[in-house]
Amino acid sequence: MRKVIGFVLTPVFYLSFSLALLLFHPIQWLCLKLGGYAAHKRSVDMLNGLLVACNYTLFNPTRFIDNKNIPLGKPIIFIANHQSTYDIPPMIYFLRRFHGKFISKIELAQAGIPSISFNLIHGGAANIDRKDPKQSISEILKLAENMKNKNWSAFIFPEGTRTRTGKMKSFSIGGIATLLKKVPEALVVPIAIKGSYRMVAYGMFPLRPFTHMRWEVLDPIDITGLTAEEVVKKAEDILRKEVEG
Repeated sequence: MRKVIGFVLTPVFYLSFSLALLLFHPIQWLCLKLGGYAAHKRSVDMLNGLLVACNYTLFNPTRFIDNKNIPLGKPIIFIANHQSTYDIPPMIYFLRRFHGKFISKIELAQAGIPSISFNLIHGGAANIDRKDPKQSISEILKLAENMKNKNWSAFIFPEGTRTRTGKMKSFSIGGIATLLKKVPEALVVPIAIKGSYRMVAYGMFPLRPFTHMRWEVLDPIDITGLTAEEVVKKAEDILRKEVEG
């Protein structure tokens, strides 16, 4: 029965999601041209708030447990497990005060997706070409400089790809090691994502309705005296316990 309802509600979700992207594409452009970074960021925050609201067309509650103990005015590396495409809007919206930027595949920036590609190109993301290590490192270093100079933060999914089962994959060190080397003062904060993989349990159509999803921002990791490999392993162990335990 749930799947049948999904067939009815999924077009409503995709319509509302697509309209939000189309509506905010020119808004982003205008905000960037007329108001620079600050205005553009506000438009992106509003967009992602709308995208989160789209989940409710499927009756999918989106619970975000923030952590008010995380200080402002300091660069942060947010490390999260990855369960679906829909992991991203709640992180951008609910953590908007931290100016978080994603390390993303360059293909998404070049895909011409309304709002999304524009933001990846102009919003400060590190758009990496996985076939070109030199370009990838250059993009991550550029993000690291902005983290150091502007107190921006980074969102990273170290699994690399989304899980289909809810079981976490092993974390790769990659971009985290580069950021820690260039911004050693950054806080490392895990985000545990639960349930969003169920939203796409049937594939992209239909989406699964009546699915409870949860994002929880955990306490910062004490990385004193740890190597990058040890930091990533510690984050993976903490998240695995939260997500699968």
